[in-house]
Amino acid sequence: MEERREYDLCVLGCGPGGFAGAMRAFDFGAHVCIVEAKEIGGAGVKDGALASKTMWELAKDYAVANRMDRGYRASGLTVDFKTLMITVEQAVKERQYQMLTQLETFSPGRWQGCGSITLHSGRARFQDATTVRIKPSAHSTHPESEYLVKARNILIATGSCPRPYPGVEVDQKRIFDSDGIHNMEQFPKRLLIIGAGVIGCEYATIFSAFGQTQVHLLDNKERVLPYEDGDVSRFVHRNLEKDGVKIHQCATLRKVEHYPDYLRAFLDFPDGHSEVLEVDHVLFSVGRKPNLDNLGLENAGVRVDSRGYLHTGTDCRVCGNIFACGDVTCHPNLVNIAEMEGRMAAKVMFGQAIHPLNYRNMSAIMFLNPSIATVGLSEEECQARGYSYRVAYVSNALMSRPIAMRNTRGFVKIIVHDDVEMKILGMRAGGPQVSNVVTAISHFMDHDKGAADVLKSVYPHPSISEVTQECLRLLLGKSVYKPQAFPDKMWVRSWSPQRGYVEMQGQNLPHTLTHTKN
Repeated sequence: MEERREYDLCVLGCGPGGFAGAMRAFDFGAHVCIVEAKEIGGAGVKDGALASKTMWELAKDYAVANRMDRGYRASGLTVDFKTLMITVEQAVKERQYQMLTQLETFSPGRWQGCGSITLHSGRARFQDATTVRIKPSAHSTHPESEYLVKARNILIATGSCPRPYPGVEVDQKRIFDSDGIHNMEQFPKRLLIIGAGVIGCEYATIFSAFGQTQVHLLDNKERVLPYEDGDVSRFVHRNLEKDGVKIHQCATLRKVEHYPDYLRAFLDFPDGHSEVLEVDHVLFSVGRKPNLDNLGLENAGVRVDSRGYLHTGTDCRVCGNIFACGDVTCHPNLVNIAEMEGRMAAKVMFGQAIHPLNYRNMSAIMFLNPSIATVGLSEEECQARGYSYRVAYVSNALMSRPIAMRNTRGFVKIIVHDDVEMKILGMRAGGPQVSNVVTAISHFMDHDKGAADVLKSVYPHPSISEVTQECLRLLLGKSVYKPQAFPDKMWVRSWSPQRGYVEMQGQNLPHTLTHTKN
């Protein structure tokens, strides 16, 4: 069969967003081609989310097995880094081959139904707004050096790569970024991580959990996770330190000197003093930048914004017939957002979009110890917008399921409008199984429900979701446990632009806010 060279959609990049967009277009009967320069799955599978979360799961299991406060003790417990990374690679390959299996199933040579999916291995560059030139990869099945494909629509889903650090070269041998972790041959005895955002804190959690590495975490901000509320940041900070991580705040890495058996890192602080650390490896986690170089965007009339990203609206359109999804846009670098955008782009292209894209209630998980889940606005974001709100906090230490799990490090914090309806503005939660908790609240937020509406559901016992139930009850002045008895484990207060914070007691809440029977 002669290979098709004209398509309804050409997708540049086969990461989670590009793959999702291609499959949604296939649902509409489209003939789709995907151009991938490296391995399918992109950073969302190979060097990012799936790989790092597999490491986190293994680290968590090891840390639990290594505990000695539960009435049992594992003997002869060891961990080998090379074997660990083989396990991670197995997880990556499992997902990659699932994706490849589906692409082959719907390829033109196999699929006899509507539409098709064709995978091209190579690097793509815009010839014009409807044409891309493909330079085949070494393992491509195409004999010619370069060839053209045309498409009615093009989806840019080329993802991102680790942002470089000025003045220090990442060699993926002793100095790494997240793409090179698999190059390590053994656990370092001393590891310096640069950057205390989500990725930096996650890797600090992973390496500290295995107990083989002294982890140093450096950041030039005043607190870890600086975009989160102060109490969430302090919670993460305390737990990292409890797990043995040495945190260096408000510090800048000036240089790294190489010696045969170690690295010497020079840290500078705002007060004028410096500190020198001896470590075995350095891991950079200072953000990511979109993969847009050498795409020939100018040939298609596409421009990047001042930060180097593609600007898209709620229809994921860049301009004309060109769309974008995932890390190349200015939205958070999350797999779920990339997939959602890819699917939306396909729906818009083929006239199937019913509702505009909704970024308001995007939930996210930070794989720490314990995990953190977020959705909606934080307190600081509410204050920046001038909202009057009410917020309640309940520690996992008061609830049956965390007590039974012997895992009470955690909390639920819910923010609502400070009015009769008490519509939910946001939630922050820490502890085991928080992904399930935040998903439920996200669902209620999407349906514009208030605290009283959420309490109409029956919560199973014992479950982590009961922490959410008690937090909602506290907002309404109906909690089973009272903040007067446990002031360090639960509280409720309001904030307004005029008054600032006002501490509240459960039984003294206004009658208009306690009218439900729940």
